[in-house]
Amino acid sequence: MSARGSLPLALTLGEPAGIGPDLALAIWLRRVELDLPAFYLIGDADFLKHRAHALGLDVPLSVVTPAKASTDICAIFERALPVAALGLPVTAAPGKPDASSAPAAIASIRRAVADVMAGLAAGVVTNPVAKNVLYRAGFAEPGHTEFLGHLAAEATGKPVQPVMMLWSAELAVVPVTIHLPLKDVAGALTTDLIVQTGRIVARDLRTRFGLARPRIAVAGLNPHAGEDGGLGAEDRAIVAPAVARLKAEGIDVLGPLPADSMFHERARAGYDVALCMYHDQALIPIKTLAFDHAVNVTLGLPFVRTSPDHGTAFDIAGSGTADPSSLVAALALAARLAATAPTFANAK
Repeated sequence: MSARGSLPLALTLGEPAGIGPDLALAIWLRRVELDLPAFYLIGDADFLKHRAHALGLDVPLSVVTPAKASTDICAIFERALPVAALGLPVTAAPGKPDASSAPAAIASIRRAVADVMAGLAAGVVTNPVAKNVLYRAGFAEPGHTEFLGHLAAEATGKPVQPVMMLWSAELAVVPVTIHLPLKDVAGALTTDLIVQTGRIVARDLRTRFGLARPRIAVAGLNPHAGEDGGLGAEDRAIVAPAVARLKAEGIDVLGPLPADSMFHERARAGYDVALCMYHDQALIPIKTLAFDHAVNVTLGLPFVRTSPDHGTAFDIAGSGTADPSSLVAALALAARLAATAPTFANAK
């Protein structure tokens, strides 16, 4: 099974001291059982060989060069795990990030984006990174989502607004503000930001997810959606005008709604995605409902990107006990979305 014809997915290494490499090695061994789309892992073959040995996994590796042989990688995937060499050694031990961690994680992301934009990969799937490790190495972006937006803008010469959506069969959510301290959310929230986010969500749910008329439920910022100004002015002054503008553009949107009553089963049946005002308002309900299989999808990019919705799990890295469900779901969703999305090279 390939993501788009003969094009594989590009899977990043993630934090090498975390569970990303463990999961990639383990699921390759179950590729037939799991009906995995073909992918290649961007990393260091020697590092992966040692990690596989430590895990007791017999995983044959094949070093590949997508620029020269992208059409062959899907065939290689059937007999060996394809590895695109980063060109730098990776030395981190399980649970112990070292000086190679941040450079390897960043270089792997850059390579994956470059490959998909060159039409050599069908989409990007990112393994989890440890942001505190990246920050200590001078990483300037708040997280994966923002870095991918930066890389897309760098490549296209156009501004890009990446939008983080957490998706599962039970629930899909989008936080309008993402990696901000709670005390800063109200100051960062604007009507324009909500409108632009809603537009991107509606467009990508139509073009990539195949929903003819996506239904968007917008959460209020304050308890009870502000009680008409009695519990804060933001919902009346900022959120409600955004909902009105989106409605005027023909988007099926409802809100602002009290967030505490939006996520039970009957309420979820009334919308396709919940637009939430801040990180935890969105992520708490989906991680409660779909912790093991939710997928992080970045909307607003000129390419497909998904990621498992979990962290590096340093405490169990190298143990072979990590649950691969979310990574498997991320690969499957990337293949599904890539099947209907044009490659960046063909869309320019």
